[in-house]
Amino acid sequence: MNAPFPETPEADEKAPLTVLIAAPRGFCAGVDRAIEIVERAIERYGAPVYVRHEIVHNRYVVDGLRAKGAIFVEELDEVPEGAPVVFSAHGVPKSVPAEAERREMLYVDATCPLVSKVHRQAERQIEAGRHIIFIGHEGHPEVIGTFGQVPEGEMTLVETVEDVDKLVFTPGMPLAFLTQTTLSVDDTAEIVQALKLRFPEIVGPKAEDICYATSNRQAAVKQIAPHADLVLVIGAPNSSNSLRLVEVAERCGTPARLIQRADEIEQSWLEGVGAIGITAGASAPEKLVREVVDRLGEWRNVEERTLVAAEEKMTFKLPRQLTE
Repeated sequence: MNAPFPETPEADEKAPLTVLIAAPRGFCAGVDRAIEIVERAIERYGAPVYVRHEIVHNRYVVDGLRAKGAIFVEELDEVPEGAPVVFSAHGVPKSVPAEAERREMLYVDATCPLVSKVHRQAERQIEAGRHIIFIGHEGHPEVIGTFGQVPEGEMTLVETVEDVDKLVFTPGMPLAFLTQTTLSVDDTAEIVQALKLRFPEIVGPKAEDICYATSNRQAAVKQIAPHADLVLVIGAPNSSNSLRLVEVAERCGTPARLIQRADEIEQSWLEGVGAIGITAGASAPEKLVREVVDRLGEWRNVEERTLVAAEEKMTFKLPRQLTE
């Protein structure tokens, strides 16, 4: 008599997967404000409303606003006469609103208030006669916008401790430092320490320039990464704060991948993975987090756990022209 066929698992039987969700994650107050500014501008002025550069670095958000009547452009020359224009959350050089005023354009500034704070600090340091060393990433819109607040040649960019070693200034030259708001907390601390060692008289901001949301999201990744076999960061490849979250996870010894949407996840990534961490950059909506969890649930039996590193209650006022 033939031996019976071995039992096979049911088709819907899936291996367990612990999903550790970082908190806080996703939208920050500055991003919430910027998106609402575009939406309110469309309601008030009617479509289309033009937006100079991506309002925030997230394709899903940009596409959603485009569907509501926003048109994204690179420069003011692309904005038709009489059409309203919104400046992105990353901030713009002073020359941009100056040009808009010269052309008598209707514009709304969606610059994050925490970025605007850095702009004001830059102006004050120049007024005090100090040369500014700015810690940031070359080419990032926030860096371009901050450099555009001061006369050319009054600010020097550094990205690494090695850059600090290469700086040459006249002995006794008054110096100050400022930072981009979306940097790695740990990397920036090392660069600031190097600046203070080389230039003991250098002046820095009274409070941390790296914004609360960037710091909190990095702290949250530090909580989940040690307990995960893989961390997924939902964000855009041109999003500085999202890229920093990948780096933070990897520094904890956990592999990390940056994804924009759930459909980028490959099932092979889950081989040998019993716990996976999920976070989202400050420009990524919660809907994309839920998409990712649902996607993982197609392959595994998901058990969700949220690890809270901080509570966020920050809100920012809208520009007066959209509330009166």
